[in-house]
Amino acid sequence: MEQLTLTDGQMSTTNTDIATPAAHCDKIRILAVDDHAVFREGISSLLHTQPDMELVDEASNGREAIDACLRHRPDITLMDIRMPVLSGIDATIAIRSVWSEARIVVLTTYEGDALARKALRAGAVGYLLKNMLRRDLVDTIRSAHVGKFRVPVAVALELAGHLAENELSARELDVLRLVAIGSSNKRVGQLLKVTEDTVKAHMKAILAKLGASDRTHAVTLAMRRGIIDP
Repeated sequence: MEQLTLTDGQMSTTNTDIATPAAHCDKIRILAVDDHAVFREGISSLLHTQPDMELVDEASNGREAIDACLRHRPDITLMDIRMPVLSGIDATIAIRSVWSEARIVVLTTYEGDALARKALRAGAVGYLLKNMLRRDLVDTIRSAHVGKFRVPVAVALELAGHLAENELSARELDVLRLVAIGSSNKRVGQLLKVTEDTVKAHMKAILAKLGASDRTHAVTLAMRRGIIDP
């Protein structure tokens, strides 16, 4: 699949409290983070075919990713989004709050623009779909290593298509998540301690913001775009 590449002009200062890797390392040092061991093995096998790349460590959740990233300070971290203990997005935020120069490429099975937006806002320098790894992972790593953003064109188009939309508020997200598990307006109101009319008003706003025709359509759109978890 075609990729969209943009030059990263941002500069930041390294936290001197963290040990710096050897300055003369010729290979791109990579950390792989995913909760599925088989998937990490696939990444490892692919990287071992590249003479200019080295897998320095693996992690299976966001908490392990923070520890490994700050311990090894890899050139590139490949970060899954949905993981136990701590999500990839939360781990990315935590890592970059300490080490602002960390280059993190998010890996996911979801094409949704909302997830991509969250990842990029967290500081990721790339967003790659897992079904594109065999063809595009190596180029994405090299691109990120020289300071460029890479986002699949399909995802970039989704992002562009929703730029003018108002995002759902925290309360609207609460309502939509409860609706997604089958809660009626009355039950949503009971759980959130608001009136049923208030819930109806939230649902009206949700439908308008998502361009949805009804509750079911709103849930389907929100899951597809990554606004709420499936």
